[in-house]
Amino acid sequence: MRKTVTARLGALALGLPMLAIGPASAAAEAAGKPNLVIIVADDMGFSDLGCYGGEIRTPNLDALAAQGLRFTQFYNTGRCWPSRAALLTGYYAQQVNRDPPRRRPKWAALLPELLKPAGYRAYHSGKWHLDGKVLAGGFDASYHVEDPDRYFSPDDHRLNDKILPQPCPDEGYYTTTAIADRAIEQLVDHEKEHCGEPFLLYLAFTSPHFPLQALPEDIERYQDRYKEGWDAIRRERWRRLREMGIVSGVLSAADPEVVPDHSLSAEDLAARVDPGEMLHVEPWDELTDEQKAFQAGKMAVHAAMVDRMDREIGRVLDQLKAMGAFDDALIVFMSDNGASSEQIIRGDGHDPKAALGSARTFVGLGQGWATAANTPFRLYKIWSHEGGVATPLIVRWPAGIRDRDRGGLRRAPGHLVDLAPTLLEAAGVTPPDSFNGEDRPPPPGRSLLPVLRDDIVPDRPPIFFKHQGRRALRDGDWKIVRKEKPEALWELYDLAHDRTETRNLAAERPEKLKALVKTWTRLDRRFLRDRDGSDSKP
Repeated sequence: MRKTVTARLGALALGLPMLAIGPASAAAEAAGKPNLVIIVADDMGFSDLGCYGGEIRTPNLDALAAQGLRFTQFYNTGRCWPSRAALLTGYYAQQVNRDPPRRRPKWAALLPELLKPAGYRAYHSGKWHLDGKVLAGGFDASYHVEDPDRYFSPDDHRLNDKILPQPCPDEGYYTTTAIADRAIEQLVDHEKEHCGEPFLLYLAFTSPHFPLQALPEDIERYQDRYKEGWDAIRRERWRRLREMGIVSGVLSAADPEVVPDHSLSAEDLAARVDPGEMLHVEPWDELTDEQKAFQAGKMAVHAAMVDRMDREIGRVLDQLKAMGAFDDALIVFMSDNGASSEQIIRGDGHDPKAALGSARTFVGLGQGWATAANTPFRLYKIWSHEGGVATPLIVRWPAGIRDRDRGGLRRAPGHLVDLAPTLLEAAGVTPPDSFNGEDRPPPPGRSLLPVLRDDIVPDRPPIFFKHQGRRALRDGDWKIVRKEKPEALWELYDLAHDRTETRNLAAERPEKLKALVKTWTRLDRRFLRDRDGSDSKP
């Protein structure tokens, strides 16, 4: 049977209590364990938050950052479902058969299933995008928004895996608020029925994923903010990011030629959405007045969605404070991928005569504003360049972060596969060697608890990326990356001096490129063996 020792050794080094998974010890060890809160945004750009250089008002997340830490080199997978698989299993999506999305292997337990024997209850509210039903994954209660196309009246949303009626237009329903409402209900019920027991809350917002739909009063707050255009907004964000010390180097250029295969054509967008809609990013000063007006309005809706998400996060945090569960909580916040350049029409279609951002509209952020949202990085959701896979990561945990470090930065590279071992170690749980009668492969991630204590870059395996032909690998400060086309060549970047991927060193350092490609290929083969249940040792 494979042996997993990373979490055990890390916890001993930090003096944390360890718990062998089993019901006999769960009750005795439940007291004093931290509550765990995972908050996920959907398609949010690297610099959308105020604490990451953005102009959008996000005071609640900014406060979490001021009380905790911001990571500057943290990664997701570049897409919704593989990111959620990595987050909740601690394995790359390829290892657990989730990219492309299929049913997980029996050994691929979710976090609640590993935490439950240690006395934890688990609650979910929001997006799921994993295989199987939510409660079957170890959650005790769930509000599951399955419909991704309607913020004001989802046709598929579920309470504890049972479908609810579709909200009527006059009910005042809005998905972001409903996700927070249900999470608060779960916390209130926990306080009444299970007071004193530790819990995991998985708060998975759908904002600001397309379609861009927001409450009118939220849009009004940003109605005039973006008339200066995406070039000016990008410069402002870049200045603040450098002042904050989050990223340095050279601001990357836009990539207008890179368009998702499934996006509508420029002609379709102009005809079906608005004459001011565009497929490719162009200099703002070269746009027509009609284009400027429409594009500025789109970004106002995107900002309103992020603003509203922050407000609803604030309400959930207030509930944690009211029940005395905030001070000891380990809270993490991230985005599942970078901002999206996708422009499609789904759901109930798009009515060009309807107010932008209302229920009868269906628009996407597009290249121009996605480039600004992902400042200072290149490309977007789906791609493995930094704009697609770099995410803000905020961690707040008073018990694990020293007072003098609060509000600071952590520069250690990390990935979503690191969060499961981090949360398990904080809870004193040693991951089992097997689950459901099947051996579990060695986990690819590493606990971040030592990084919370000190601004160090621990020894870790390379970070792996693969999605729909796009692929990348980060090993130390070196990164290789490829676009999706068969004829695309590997690119090589030294992220220590070029985090924004502006100087391709493939021709200058062919030996380094060859070695990293060999590592990527070896890991790809290993992860496929993990998925198929065979010996996964490299």
